[in-house]
Amino acid sequence: MRAYIAFTKKEIYELAKTYKLLLLVVVFLIFGFMNPVVAKLTPDIMKSLMEDGINISMPEATIFDSWAQFFKNVSQMGLIVLVIMFSGLISNELSKGTLVNMLTKGLSRKTVILSKFTSTCLVWTFSYFLSALVTFLYSMLFWENTEVDNLLFSISIVWIFGIFLISAIILGGILFKTSYGSMLFCGAIVACLLFLNVFPKVQEYNPIQLISVNMDILKENIEVSELVKSIWITLGTSVLFIFSSIIIFCKREF
Repeated sequence: MRAYIAFTKKEIYELAKTYKLLLLVVVFLIFGFMNPVVAKLTPDIMKSLMEDGINISMPEATIFDSWAQFFKNVSQMGLIVLVIMFSGLISNELSKGTLVNMLTKGLSRKTVILSKFTSTCLVWTFSYFLSALVTFLYSMLFWENTEVDNLLFSISIVWIFGIFLISAIILGGILFKTSYGSMLFCGAIVACLLFLNVFPKVQEYNPIQLISVNMDILKENIEVSELVKSIWITLGTSVLFIFSSIIIFCKREF
């Protein structure tokens, strides 16, 4: 346990030292500030671009538009940045030899995987929920009523999908030993989930639901209970990925 805590602290320090922590926080802060601004100004911008004599009624921007921007930016750009930034989580240290040196000195391979998973999850959690908080607070400047049902739940399931991607990053890095292999592994998993989502009977179990039905949850078009199965599948798969990473990493020669 002591080695796990010490190595996790070391990993967080390395993420801060290499500016990955700062970059991820800055990216998600930008999203946080942009979401309400883009939502508020989009109708006015569209009206200004219309030609004279063309009158198209644009709906007034609401708090739902701000959160729609939030989920759009995070699910499309934020998660991609997360995968790219941490794709070398395992492979970079293996190629430099720093991790091999620590392993030969008695550091448990299981500790390495769990510490890297924990530190990355902490950085993801801080950056993501900071972005959500900024979106919420900044939205208060534009709209008086910022109450939205099931908001915390809708935000949390995207966070769970981010944890799922982190576990896939680690497994991909161990399987292919390169950052490109890790990225392609994550991309292949997401592509498979998107393909499977075509089939209605699979949708209620599909992890991709966690980043595709968020606005439907806020607008109460979908019940929270309908996401329970996909949440458990996502969490279970994440545990399976980490468990598989530990087994493969412990058996592999470097």
